[in-house]
Formats: sequence, C-alpha cells, structure tokens
Amino acid sequence: MTGPREGARDLLVVDVGNTHTVLGVYRDKELLGHWRLASEVHRTPDEIGVLVRNLFEIAGVRLPEIQGVAISSVVPALTPAFVEVSRQYFHREPLVVGPGIRTGMPIHYEDPREVGADRIVNAVAGYDKYHAALIIVDFGTATTFDYVSLEGAYQGGMIAPGLGISMEALFDRASKLPKVGLARPPRVLGRNTVHSMQSGILYGYAALVDGLIDRLAAEVGGRPVVLATGGLAPLLAPEAHRIEHVEEFLTLEGLRILFERNA
Repeated sequence: MTGPREGARDLLVVDVGNTHTVLGVYRDKELLGHWRLASEVHRTPDEIGVLVRNLFEIAGVRLPEIQGVAISSVVPALTPAFVEVSRQYFHREPLVVGPGIRTGMPIHYEDPREVGADRIVNAVAGYDKYHAALIIVDFGTATTFDYVSLEGAYQGGMIAPGLGISMEALFDRASKLPKVGLARPPRVLGRNTVHSMQSGILYGYAALVDGLIDRLAAEVGGRPVVLATGGLAPLLAPEAHRIEHVEEFLTLEGLRILFERNA
C-alpha cells in the first residue's frame, strides 16, 4: 500500500457481483489496494460502512482521501446500500453504472438496458487497453462472453452457467458423488472418484469455454483478442487454450475509466 500524500484524491471503485463484491482504491491510475467481500443482500449500509472502514484502516487508506466513488452492480437489492455508504461515509454522490452515463462505447444490443453493468465496464476497460476486436470471458456466478468490435462497439455475447453453479448442481443431483474441491488433478484420466470429478469439472469446463469462443470467433470473423477476468480466471485460463490474456482487475479498471469520463 502506498502511503498518503498531500492533497490525495483517491477513487473507490465497487463491483457488486452475485456472489462477491470487489472493492478497490485508485490513486490516479495506480491500484493501491483491493478487497473481496461476500455479497450479502441483508447487510445494512452501516454494516458495509464498518467493514470498509476497517479494511481501509488495516491498509492505511484514510476516508477523507476518497474524493470519488464508482459503483457497478448486478444485485439491485444491494445497490442502494452501497450508494448510502458513499453518501454517509465518504460524503460523495457515487457514479452508478447504468443508463444515461457516458461510456464512450456504442451499445449494439436490442435493449441496452438489459446488458449487465459489469459487462459494459469490462468492455470499456478491455478496449481502452487493447484497441482491438475483443472477446472477454468473465468467470463469475455466471460465465459471460462479450464481443467488442474493432471499431470499439459492444455487440453482445453469451451467458453460460458459472463453474460454481455447475459443481453445485452435480453435487446436489448425484447423491453418490462426494463434494470435491476445485483443483487440477494429476492427470486427465482419473483413477479414483475425486480425481475423475476434478478432471471432468476442470477440463470439461475449459472445453466449454474454448468451444464457445470458437463459435463466437467464427461468426464475427477476424482474429479477436481473447481476455479472461473474474475470480476463477487464473485457474481456468491455462486449461482453456483460446484465452490469451488474464486481466485480474479488468472491472475495477473499467470503473476508474468510466468515472474519469463522467467526472
């Protein structure tokens, strides 16, 4: 963590997902720190505020240095709580990603309001860095595949059940199969039940990812750059041969960019 500076103007970015909420603090373009919380819909603004304040204290971030807040949320029940945290604890009206904000990116979707805020944020950040046609894979509660054209327009994508959801369905519906941790087995050919399940889960999902990328790339043409983000990206990317780059903080970076465009 970088120490405080005179007249610091730090930015808090908040990515509220279905399973986890990721927070980050930027000073200019430098990510000073980041934290991951469970997305508990019953948490009050005061509970969230105490958590954030304690995390900041441990990391050496001072609340008065936060001069802006940007929020992306796919959990409508939690959005008002984080807005209230911004107002009450930082005395700032937050930028909430949604209809009406300046993205700098045309949205070619039948109803742009249906596109998840995180998907637009990822598209903005990816195109800002690569300036190329992109396929962005975000491994979250759902796994999303989004395509950005060479001209920088969001064109749409695909939504698949996330790896965690797929694993839970397997455990719930197959009573004789044990719950196993998500890990890379010693070989593809499993020689016991645990390794067989880990192989099917990990390599099967990687094949799903590669297959969907192949279909999408064949339809749009050209050679789009393929990015991966989300909590499981570091584990799955080495097994999915079509993924070229892992961008761990793509959503946080997109929130920083959108805040600057709307400041």
